[in-house]
Amino acid sequence: MLVSGLLTATMFYGLIAPQAALQSMFGASFDGGLESLIVRSWSALVGLIGIILIYGALVERHRMFSAAIGALSKAVFVLLVMIYGHEFLGQAAPAIIMDVAVVLATLIFFVAVRVQRSAA
Repeated sequence: MLVSGLLTATMFYGLIAPQAALQSMFGASFDGGLESLIVRSWSALVGLIGIILIYGALVERHRMFSAAIGALSKAVFVLLVMIYGHEFLGQAAPAIIMDVAVVLATLIFFVAVRVQRSAA
């Protein structure tokens, strides 16, 4: 969770360099103010998910909630790219692979916690 959170939080750089963030993530560029606003907002939201994952990794009391929010956010991103963003799959593949791994690890974590609680 901590590693995923740290990697996810790196998307804050899109607040400063939205064009570079979009280029590195999707291999695309933009040329307007609205696009810059949307990419900056997206970068902030993704970065905040990273902070939530870091927080959950460090604070056990909120770990389940943080993991659920992080995994849900990543699952939505993966689904959106798979449904609407086929042209970006090549460039976004590393992020998609990481996000799928995080979602699967979170599901395994939830099952392990459930098994542990039922055994106690």
